[in-house]
Amino acid sequence: MRIAITGATGNVGTALLRRLVSEPDIEVVGFARRVPGRDAGPPYEGVEWHAIDLGDPGRTDDLAGWFRGADAVVHLAWQVQPSRNRGRLRRTNVTGTRTVVRALQRAGVPKLVYASSFGAYSPGPKDQRVDENWPVNGVAASAYSVDKAAVEALLDGVEREAPELRVVRIRTGVVFQREAGAEISRYFLGRLLTPVSIFRSGRLPILPRNRRLRSQVVHADDAAEAYLLALRNDRVGAFNIAAEPVLDATMLARELKGHTVPAPLPLLRLVAKAAWHFRLVPGDPGWLDLTAEVPLMDCGRANRELGWQARRDARDAVREGVAGIAAGAGSGSPPMRPRRGAARHGRGDRPRERAA
Repeated sequence: MRIAITGATGNVGTALLRRLVSEPDIEVVGFARRVPGRDAGPPYEGVEWHAIDLGDPGRTDDLAGWFRGADAVVHLAWQVQPSRNRGRLRRTNVTGTRTVVRALQRAGVPKLVYASSFGAYSPGPKDQRVDENWPVNGVAASAYSVDKAAVEALLDGVEREAPELRVVRIRTGVVFQREAGAEISRYFLGRLLTPVSIFRSGRLPILPRNRRLRSQVVHADDAAEAYLLALRNDRVGAFNIAAEPVLDATMLARELKGHTVPAPLPLLRLVAKAAWHFRLVPGDPGWLDLTAEVPLMDCGRANRELGWQARRDARDAVREGVAGIAAGAGSGSPPMRPRRGAARHGRGDRPRERAA
């Protein structure tokens, strides 16, 4: 089986490559704007790499040539920074997806597995779960969510026009792993929380508490397992992927040895906007609105039809993520590079036990 993976050097891409090491019948072709160097080590070695800017429609023919002969394309490529350059993000995320779809259709690839997200969903409840039929019109205040919803609509049109193409949408919660620690710091925390000395003690002193701030996460290894199961399975459509339990400030405070303080959303929005405006954090304030507005996901379909189940619970995933942030952990790809002075951490030669 030949699998083409866009965005194969990022958080989920690294975990998926690590997972595929133990699949002897799978050959991987990887695509990224910046491909790993020859000394990148596992899990990037043994991959046929191609450097490409997916936002350039003029590269469609090149991409189609590289896709030719693939059994499936896994489309993970997505850009969240620079958050102040909306046009650049849209070019990569929406135009880039359109380029991928056109290329795989020209190449005759029969299957697309797309990295959607909890962020594609329209606002919904925080006291009950929604399945994959909940509307995917996004949260208007979040650029990330708006683009995820736009791609969902794009794929709806593709499915109507080309029903022979098998499209799978993997809608994950927030994805954590130790190796993404430095990347998370660069993309979201910035000068306000870096240097990350407050994480090194394994605790966050104060966390804002609000009933709308409840979120779902998943460990990158479990997300990778979902992608592999989708590749091996004939099922199509959307699948929610998240671990239990649902996280809120009270639970995080217990895990991170901190205290909660009640905080109204308008105040938190004001703080988030000020921090972004004064360039204290690179993550735009829409991430707060996204967390507050998206519904909780029911992952029953993935369990029933893919046989997927998270092996790491949400608290484990967060603990590992926080440890990675504190250590400045990373791996051998450009987007996952460790913080300067931190050791590279790779697990490509030590695949984790997979779900039964």
